[in-house]
Amino acid sequence: MPTALVTGITGQDGTYLRRDLVERGYEVHGVVKPGHNADATEQVTLHRCDIRDAAGLRQIVSRVQPDEVYNLAGQTSVAASWVNPLATVETTGTPVGVLLDAVSRLPGERRFVQASSAEIFGLCQTIPQNESTAVSPVSPYGAAKALGHFLVGAYRARGLHASSCILFNHESPLRPQSFVTRKITRAAARISLGLEDSVRLGNLDVSRDWAWAPDVVRALQLASAADVAGDYVIGTGVQHTVRDFVQAAFRATGISDWERYVIVDPALVRPADPTLQLADSSRARERLGWEPTVAFPELVRRMVEADLEIARATG
Repeated sequence: MPTALVTGITGQDGTYLRRDLVERGYEVHGVVKPGHNADATEQVTLHRCDIRDAAGLRQIVSRVQPDEVYNLAGQTSVAASWVNPLATVETTGTPVGVLLDAVSRLPGERRFVQASSAEIFGLCQTIPQNESTAVSPVSPYGAAKALGHFLVGAYRARGLHASSCILFNHESPLRPQSFVTRKITRAAARISLGLEDSVRLGNLDVSRDWAWAPDVVRALQLASAADVAGDYVIGTGVQHTVRDFVQAAFRATGISDWERYVIVDPALVRPADPTLQLADSSRARERLGWEPTVAFPELVRRMVEADLEIARATG
């Protein structure tokens, strides 16, 4: 039975990943924050450790002796990274180096997968973005992810099977409400039920490449299983604006005149927000056999239906 260690195991991606690994027969260990009321019912052994605790992380890796390590932990909000940039580096960048070093000291072959982000590309002029696109982040979050991305490459050059999956936006009903996509689907659901009358949003013209989160999680596992480690851009290759997302969400509730419910608030526009992110996942498709399975309208519909169910149950 292979053993996997997953940081960020209680988040959106971590939840889907741990379910997949358990189903595949893995012994799964997860790192959670001290005091976190984590659910350990899915045959997962939890280790409570602050991701900034380097000694604690090293002890967990040494004790678990994992065959595979998936690093999904860290501060995940671009907007929040501007509020506390140092904490973002401490939780999203530095721990990557700690984990890589700890894994590299284990005997035998071990495999490491880093959940990187399209935010490392920043305001690049190359469209679509692939593994050769210049790394030029424009936010503390992007910079922290870039640090982790480069560290993976450094340890891979020294012989560790370490891969960096550069993840473009990916969504599901498990996405926290602090993210604009979940804010939109929740608002559309509640407005359609008469529980709210409007939603405030920022720039509706920002374009993103949105994938289904379980599809992205499958890419992480394929990268770990690959004969040769590498960097892999993971996205659908199809772009949609926030406006498209809003329209699709309201349409899923039967509302066509969505404009009357949306208030554009300049205060919600992020500084230096990349206007266009589009993935060229040719390498992942060719080398890993990865393909997205859920198209954009279906992704949005699934999120709205989940929020309708919640709204009807809780009011």
